[in-house]
Amino acid sequence: MLIFAKVTQSMTDTPDMAQQPTPQAPATGPAIRVISQYIKDLSFENPGVTVQEQPNIDLAIDVGAAPKNEAENVFEVTLKLHARAGTKETALFILEMDYSGLFQISGFAQADLEPILLIECPRILFPFARRIIADISAEGGFPPLRIDPVDFAALYSSQRQRAAAEAGEAKPTEDIPAEPAPQS
Repeated sequence: MLIFAKVTQSMTDTPDMAQQPTPQAPATGPAIRVISQYIKDLSFENPGVTVQEQPNIDLAIDVGAAPKNEAENVFEVTLKLHARAGTKETALFILEMDYSGLFQISGFAQADLEPILLIECPRILFPFARRIIADISAEGGFPPLRIDPVDFAALYSSQRQRAAAEAGEAKPTEDIPAEPAPQS
């Protein structure tokens, strides 16, 4: 790509090489790089029944992370979403999806790695998973299921508390700062 030094320069003139921008050095410091994201598993069940009363929507979200290539600090983060619409007795639809992403994490302290993998990486993946859920439910003949934004810091904190309770350690976890409220 040619970058012209003067606005009045003609197409036959060659640009002055000394005035071309130099490439920027790669940024150093902490970085989260998305390598890829994909649907790992997807199931949509539509039993074809009708419900006369207003259906309830039950939603469960879980987050997991596993190393893929520790030498290159590559991790797979998976959002597990389970949605069921219907009454206690009858299901209108059941939607289950595992949406994953491969992330390369560099420049962070080892103590910060778990919160990054279970809070920040899911924040990156969630809008894409949310859109797929809405599209799949609409393609199944229902109004699009629009999932409200998720506070992954609170989800992480509750997972840590649950794990501590299961391990017999009823210690409270340290406070994770919540996202700032949107300003109007």
